[in-house]
Amino acid sequence: MSFFKRSLYLGYYIKQMDWNKLSLFLNYTAQKTGKSKVAIWADVLSSVYTYNISILEYFQFRFFEKNKAERAKWAGTGYMYEYQLVMNPPKARTILDNKRLFYDEYRAYFVHKMATNAELLADPALVDYFLASTSGKIVLKAVDGKCGAQVHIKNTADFTADSLLAFMNANGLDLIEEFIVQHPTLNQLSPSGVNTVRIFTQVTANNEVELLGCRQRITVNSSVDNMAAGNVAAPIDETTGIINGPAVYSDITKPQETSHPITKVPIVGFQVPFWPETIEMVKKAALAHPQNRSIGWDIVITEKGPGFIEGNHDWCKLLWQLPEQQGLKHRLEKHWHV
Repeated sequence: MSFFKRSLYLGYYIKQMDWNKLSLFLNYTAQKTGKSKVAIWADVLSSVYTYNISILEYFQFRFFEKNKAERAKWAGTGYMYEYQLVMNPPKARTILDNKRLFYDEYRAYFVHKMATNAELLADPALVDYFLASTSGKIVLKAVDGKCGAQVHIKNTADFTADSLLAFMNANGLDLIEEFIVQHPTLNQLSPSGVNTVRIFTQVTANNEVELLGCRQRITVNSSVDNMAAGNVAAPIDETTGIINGPAVYSDITKPQETSHPITKVPIVGFQVPFWPETIEMVKKAALAHPQNRSIGWDIVITEKGPGFIEGNHDWCKLLWQLPEQQGLKHRLEKHWHV
């Protein structure tokens, strides 16, 4: 990798920087290590070029505690961008970028219904269907929304057919979904939002499906379950479906959680419902469009079984690696340039 390309990446990291988070992490690291901020910054910049990571990932991967050999095991933003560009070519990933196209292509694996703004306008009965939801809620999204952005969970009682369409238009929302009622055991674990499972799949050169990792995302007083929104994620044993490690935050100043911080339900040892069915579903789906070879699937578990929320071609390296508390680059390297 050229010095020039890594410099371009560095410019991108600076442009996208959450400066408050950087300040928090830098102060924490200086206090924990006893090193000066100048020395830490020098190590950060060196690591960006040496290990192809972002500035914030230096802290999130806890490089300030790791030697060179340990650092080399972590897959950062630059590495993942290059890997996913090869595994999920831009022309092939459209069905993953567009939530409506994803629904059309993988409809057999859904347990809830969705529709676009245009479909609502064309079929007034469809608007009535969503507003009559037994859950009393609807989910409104942007078709190309990422990481929980532009997601609105609303009460159906707050809308008429006309006001619903007006609200969607005013807020740039072009997709409506049934509100999903999660499995009772997951609701007991955390009722503030739907707690989805993320499974990372890789289609091998022999057209077999390899599981790169399984995670349980857990809401912490939040309506969405993304780690970026302050929630936690825990590792799931792919064979048993049992959470086999503590849940972690992406915020390095927060402790690991062995039980939910609010509900106090134990996290370690939690059995994810319908696990065999979930694994069977993702393995079938991964081969439905094998031109996208490496996907992060978001799955909801209901009383009826598992169903898809979305598939991600640019799946998150933090959600993948942090819950296992180790760099997992080795799981990808054997598939590169195959």
